[in-house]
Amino acid sequence: MKRIIKRILLALSGILIILSVIYWDLLFYGILQGRGQLTIVWNAKPVENFLSDSEFPDSLKTKLRLIGEVRKFAIDSLGLKDTDNYKTLYDQKGEEIMWVVTACEPFKFAAKEWSFPIVGSFPYKGFFDKEKARAELNKLKEEGWDVSVRNPGGWSTLGWFTDPILSKMLERSDGDLANLIIHEMTHATLFVKDSVEFNENLASFIGDFGAVKFLEYKFGKNSREANDHITEETEYKRYVVHMLRGYQLLDSVYNRMNDQQTPEEKKKLKEAAILSVVEAMDTLSFKVMKNPSSRLKEYLPNNTYFINFRRYEGQQDFFKEECASRFQNNLKHYIHFLKSQYLNR
Repeated sequence: MKRIIKRILLALSGILIILSVIYWDLLFYGILQGRGQLTIVWNAKPVENFLSDSEFPDSLKTKLRLIGEVRKFAIDSLGLKDTDNYKTLYDQKGEEIMWVVTACEPFKFAAKEWSFPIVGSFPYKGFFDKEKARAELNKLKEEGWDVSVRNPGGWSTLGWFTDPILSKMLERSDGDLANLIIHEMTHATLFVKDSVEFNENLASFIGDFGAVKFLEYKFGKNSREANDHITEETEYKRYVVHMLRGYQLLDSVYNRMNDQQTPEEKKKLKEAAILSVVEAMDTLSFKVMKNPSSRLKEYLPNNTYFINFRRYEGQQDFFKEECASRFQNNLKHYIHFLKSQYLNR
């Protein structure tokens, strides 16, 4: 019997060694991510510490109290999951702490995906090390992908860690801050494996809708705070709609391309289409967003820019229609329905 157990253990050890060799890059990445996240969690301090600190700015204390109110509203009035998230604060000391790399085929809206055990596949890859993010970006660029890197305002670890408030979040307006917290709390409440577009669109919808409901609850339905946020959101949504139209235009350009065209010919058609989308922004009327086309004309966006609008905003009309027609815009009832539909899958 001991001999059999010994053979089984040796066989399992051999399998683990082989798997470690095959998936070393993924394993090493996971270790680095875990270490980065644990560093943030370990160094985050309870919100109460900052609220009782006489040297911590009163303006930031107000933001911390606001986040507490947003959490309570999201749990009690919207039915989002109650967790220990956003009860601690991590001081970024003015520095960015995470970089997210995305990639897309250059002449087709097909995003590169990275697969991870248990949690599934994602069309982005995060790094807590700027140089490693830059190395990944350059490697993908050399392989021919359209690539980009950004600093997320926040992220959800889906229950793997306790998500703290990040100090840079406190620089946001009340409405934008409420939107971000509710967005990330939505991920912690409902996350469908291998369905990033659904997850991000749903979190965007609930974040947008929930933030307005919170501001109306806290400040009043016709308050300056609520009205200013609605004005900003309305303007941003016009920008989103324009970029989604740009996505459709580019998609039609790519679908007309053929194997007889050289990469350079395809590139010229692509850049001409993107430039037309950017220049058409000048026909839109913006008050809050100042000359958004000027920066994009200087550095034309690539496919990752347009596909992000699809990923986060492309299904908003569906969620709005379903929430309005089936639940009379009762967001709490709608969230309860969504949880019943997807949590047990």
